[in-house]
Amino acid sequence: MKRREFISLLGGAAAAWPLAARAQQQPMPTIGFLISGSPLSHGPWVAAFAQRLRDLGWIEGRTVAIQYRWAEGRSERFAEIAAEFVRLKVDVIFAAGTPATAAAKQATSVIPIVFAGAGDPVGSGLVSSLARSGGNVTGLSSQQTDTSGKRLELSREVVPTFGRLAILANVDNPVALLDMRQVEATASNLALPVVTLRHGRLKHMRRSR
Repeated sequence: MKRREFISLLGGAAAAWPLAARAQQQPMPTIGFLISGSPLSHGPWVAAFAQRLRDLGWIEGRTVAIQYRWAEGRSERFAEIAAEFVRLKVDVIFAAGTPATAAAKQATSVIPIVFAGAGDPVGSGLVSSLARSGGNVTGLSSQQTDTSGKRLELSREVVPTFGRLAILANVDNPVALLDMRQVEATASNLALPVVTLRHGRLKHMRRSR
């Protein structure tokens, strides 16, 4: 076979190569999934996430890759996992809860971050406002701090005779601190004595009377 004929044959084969096969050579988009619990505690939740992706046409291992990382209840691992996702250059980070999302936001201002269940994304500094999140962070909020004081008021109505309130707060979670302040303010309006216990990595404990 002459050289010119060989080159023509090679060009024709390349043109006939299925587009899908060439597309498979492109790296798949990757999701970094930061999970606060363990496979035992959050396995069904993760399975529901993967199922919803399939419903939307994103098939794990075929059209999208997912890097799962389990913090197993240790909040100090959030920063480590978020930094790893940055090194891996994932396309998006998915995080559940305020502490995990805050760690991801501190690790990157470029990679998009989607959160689920953040208690007060504005008060905790994750987003600028609910209408316009700004930056690279967005997601779904439970707005739990808006109802913290109301829950205490309802509890007092149900049990009007209780005379002292104990609050246990995790100082590693900024939303827990916002919750605590709301409850303390409501307790003050109700003339209800409060004992506040704080725990977390700071190992700080305070009593207020």
